[in-house]
Amino acid sequence: MSTTKKVSFTAVAVGIGLVAVSACGSSDGGSGKADSKSVTLVSHDSFNVSKDVLQDFEKRSGYKVKVLKDGDAGAAVNKAILSKDNPQGDVFFGVDNTLLSRALDNGLFQSYEAKGSDKIKPAVRADGDKHRVTPVDSGDICVNYDKKYFADKKLAPPKSFEDLTKPAYKNLLVTENASTSSPGLGFLLGTAAKYGDDGWESYWKKLKANGVKVVDGWEQAYNEEFSGSAGGKKAKGDRPLVVSYASSPPVEVLYADPQPKQAPTGVATGTCFRQVEYAGLLSNAGNEKGGKALLDFLAGQEFQEDMPLKMFVNPVREGTKLPKLFTEHGVTVDKPETLDPKKIADNREPWIKSWTSLVLK
Repeated sequence: MSTTKKVSFTAVAVGIGLVAVSACGSSDGGSGKADSKSVTLVSHDSFNVSKDVLQDFEKRSGYKVKVLKDGDAGAAVNKAILSKDNPQGDVFFGVDNTLLSRALDNGLFQSYEAKGSDKIKPAVRADGDKHRVTPVDSGDICVNYDKKYFADKKLAPPKSFEDLTKPAYKNLLVTENASTSSPGLGFLLGTAAKYGDDGWESYWKKLKANGVKVVDGWEQAYNEEFSGSAGGKKAKGDRPLVVSYASSPPVEVLYADPQPKQAPTGVATGTCFRQVEYAGLLSNAGNEKGGKALLDFLAGQEFQEDMPLKMFVNPVREGTKLPKLFTEHGVTVDKPETLDPKKIADNREPWIKSWTSLVLK
């Protein structure tokens, strides 16, 4: 779940040691800049990885990785584009299919085919033979609900986009700003896919009339406003519906003490939009060799197997085993809403502009 989804549940320390194997890159290429012993990963706030996975990689190389978290995915991508001529790092992780064309059209990345790219599921690959981005994970942006709230109210939780506009769910939903947040934009695109060019604005008029609340990013929505999350309970959040991910419920089990037998949150599977997150070697990266090795690592088996219970997203490498807790408490979405990448590219900016005018003003 990046800005993702987006989905940060534990912190990653800046400056974690990580080693890159010189043989990982399939070619040297690039600007010929001098190698550095450190490599910087720029990401949204949700990036996370196990220390032992990093340490294992460290034993095999000599690079130190600095992790620079730069807010929600939407904001992080915008900052990276603005600083592309003098980038803050070498690799950017967390640009997803909702924002990919913006990054590519602005020349954010340079070409590099990560080692093991042939193991990545064909359905999530992008950019043809240019290889400016490497798929890293996938997930479904969906409305989550607080099970206890609906049980106490003896009210059935919503199942679909249409349900969210009904009077029974008035003033219950919190979502993220579509102009600054990856899950917020994904939710907007889900409604555009569902209702089409002629219907999504009417849908949002109904949603606004039904009291939807909009906040800047996922962290605020899920960990402060949502009554079903551990963070939301502490913050006394009063919204039992939140735009998050189909893989969010396992988080509420994993970090609870004691762990409950059932997740306290559920997923409205008729409200989902499929998201894929990518990483790329930044144009003008200071350490191209280190950046290439880092991309190889993100696409590799060790990182892909570690990812589900660290970032709560699905691996994209074929044959990757999923942990039991992730499969038991996560939700599989059989028919998420999707949009053709060109459709997103052609309409994203005008849709965001219209959404902003309609919902925030």
